[in-house]
Amino acid sequence: MIQVGDKLPAGSLQEFIEVEGEGCSLGPNSFDIEKATAGKTIAIFALPGAFTPTCSAQHVPGYVQKADELKAAGVDEIWCVSVNDAFVMGAWGREQKTGGKVRMMADGSAAFTQAVGLVLDLTAKGFGVRSQRYSMLVKDGVVKTLNIEAAGKFEVSDAATMLAQARG
Repeated sequence: MIQVGDKLPAGSLQEFIEVEGEGCSLGPNSFDIEKATAGKTIAIFALPGAFTPTCSAQHVPGYVQKADELKAAGVDEIWCVSVNDAFVMGAWGREQKTGGKVRMMADGSAAFTQAVGLVLDLTAKGFGVRSQRYSMLVKDGVVKTLNIEAAGKFEVSDAATMLAQARG
């Protein structure tokens, strides 16, 4: 499992782009994790699934509400990572009004989730392999803080905790 001080694993995440421009085409675009985090401070939070109760009612809205405060505390970007495809993440982002605040990053094949060692196997419940709920503050690709939730909990990966850590 990834630890504080580790570099994020190589790979890519996908994001559904609503408006064509800046080298991005309309629709799903792939972003190299190492390039996307280089020289930046990124608040990453991950969750089990788009459109699920806690994720939709608390986790994403908290980061949307605190986006300006996080940016004022030195966070360049906020990423929501979930084992869903880019189309689903794009639709969820529209519903959650994340535009310009939180990048909805799809880990459709769970490659990133597996590489960081934070898999949640919900196969028995019909959901397949998902991500555990967690957050991390990443500077120039290196994990500075890591907050992993206990099973079924939402206590340490929230936006308020991330904001306190970003303010340091």
